[in-house]
Amino acid sequence: MTLRLYNTRTRKKEAFSPIDPNHVRMYVCGPTVYDRAHVGNARPVVVFDVLYRVLRRLYPKVTYVRNITDVDDKIIAAAGENGEPIDVLTARTTAAYHADVAELGVLEPDVEPRATGHIAEMTALIEALIAKGHAYAAEGHVLFDVPSYADYGALSRRSQDEMIAGARVEVAPYKRNPADFVLWKPSTPEQPGWDSPLGRGRPGWHIECSAMAEKHLGEHFDIHGGGLDLIFPHHENEIAQSVCAHDGRPFANVWMHNGFLVVEGEKMSKSLGNFRTMREALEAGHRGETIRYFLLSAHYRQPLDWTETGLAQAKGSLDYLYGALRASGDMTPAATIDPAVEDALMDDLNTPLALGRLHALAGDVHQGRGGAVNLLLASAAVLGLAQGSPEAWFKGGGIVVTPVPATARVGVSNPTVLIGYSPEGIERLIEARMTARNARNFAEADRIREELAMHGVILEDRPGGRTDWRRG
Repeated sequence: MTLRLYNTRTRKKEAFSPIDPNHVRMYVCGPTVYDRAHVGNARPVVVFDVLYRVLRRLYPKVTYVRNITDVDDKIIAAAGENGEPIDVLTARTTAAYHADVAELGVLEPDVEPRATGHIAEMTALIEALIAKGHAYAAEGHVLFDVPSYADYGALSRRSQDEMIAGARVEVAPYKRNPADFVLWKPSTPEQPGWDSPLGRGRPGWHIECSAMAEKHLGEHFDIHGGGLDLIFPHHENEIAQSVCAHDGRPFANVWMHNGFLVVEGEKMSKSLGNFRTMREALEAGHRGETIRYFLLSAHYRQPLDWTETGLAQAKGSLDYLYGALRASGDMTPAATIDPAVEDALMDDLNTPLALGRLHALAGDVHQGRGGAVNLLLASAAVLGLAQGSPEAWFKGGGIVVTPVPATARVGVSNPTVLIGYSPEGIERLIEARMTARNARNFAEADRIREELAMHGVILEDRPGGRTDWRRG
């Protein structure tokens, strides 16, 4: 089956045909590291991780580039508010970003370029645009001359008035046209800046991604991705400056954009103040795999409403998948994935349909159908799910507090027994419950079960006297 992807440029699904059948190249816009990533930032990370996994199954080599923007006016402002050097801020927030996305189970990109490491490539690109008549210097700035590119607006399909309003461009008397955007801006002595033929200054946001993509993928590559909010002005401007710098040669063939994560119908964003950081979500008890499942539960191009109900459903779904794996005890993936899962993913990453098929496979496992668990493991891997130990999944969640002391009395009603809920402490309580049951002290056995349940620990009695447990 042929992989089909929705191309924002053409507004339709197209059969994917790489420039080089032996080497697919993909660029995805990464974070601007001025603060911790919010859960809306996590959506493109997960979406394009799934695409990366799919592409790696289909082609001999895939180069996935996801950048770090570590020079930007937001960063300068945040460092000033915090009273810390810019490099200290960006080092801290980059490390936090890496820690947060690692919880989502994503594969690392092949290349993670940083803007500050590509200033020479940016200035060279800007100089080429000036030489070709597509950019001009004015009062220490260098700006892209939008009217010089006839196809400007083809990606976003906006009128010039809409583009000017949507870009929130700075009104400045030195601009030839209101839509012209900054490629290079002057820096004051206290601001980060680089000496260059353009004068001491720093790059505009848009030129950064064009230069980094070209450096690591070439002038013309296969896929460019990011959030829906990047279509205009960021990706529109990337196209304009890259195409013009290279005499009309195409930039990226396929443009892919994920939908917004919304809260009560509004896009989640720092500016609206309705966001939750990834770290806050994790500290609230939501495991990274639960968040990942939730983000895949809607098609990537559709909006997704962040709700506690949705997260609880994602947790329950993962319980079902891991429950099938624990019941089987076989953790050997099949050599191929389930055909229905493959069909869903090849149709523009239809992850909701693929997840539904995973659940059908889990049902087959529970019914004892041969080979179902192996297909489940292989198919879930393409989605980055259910690859851990079932026991770790069921026993590793929640916040661990002071362990139950080894000297706690057993077989006697004692509310002080439940001091904490480490795995070791829970196992001791299960032993205490078994001792109580064997002594026919069923009231104490029930009390222990109820106390554990009140604190999110669910017991499952099995044939032969074994008791399994999981965190609810």
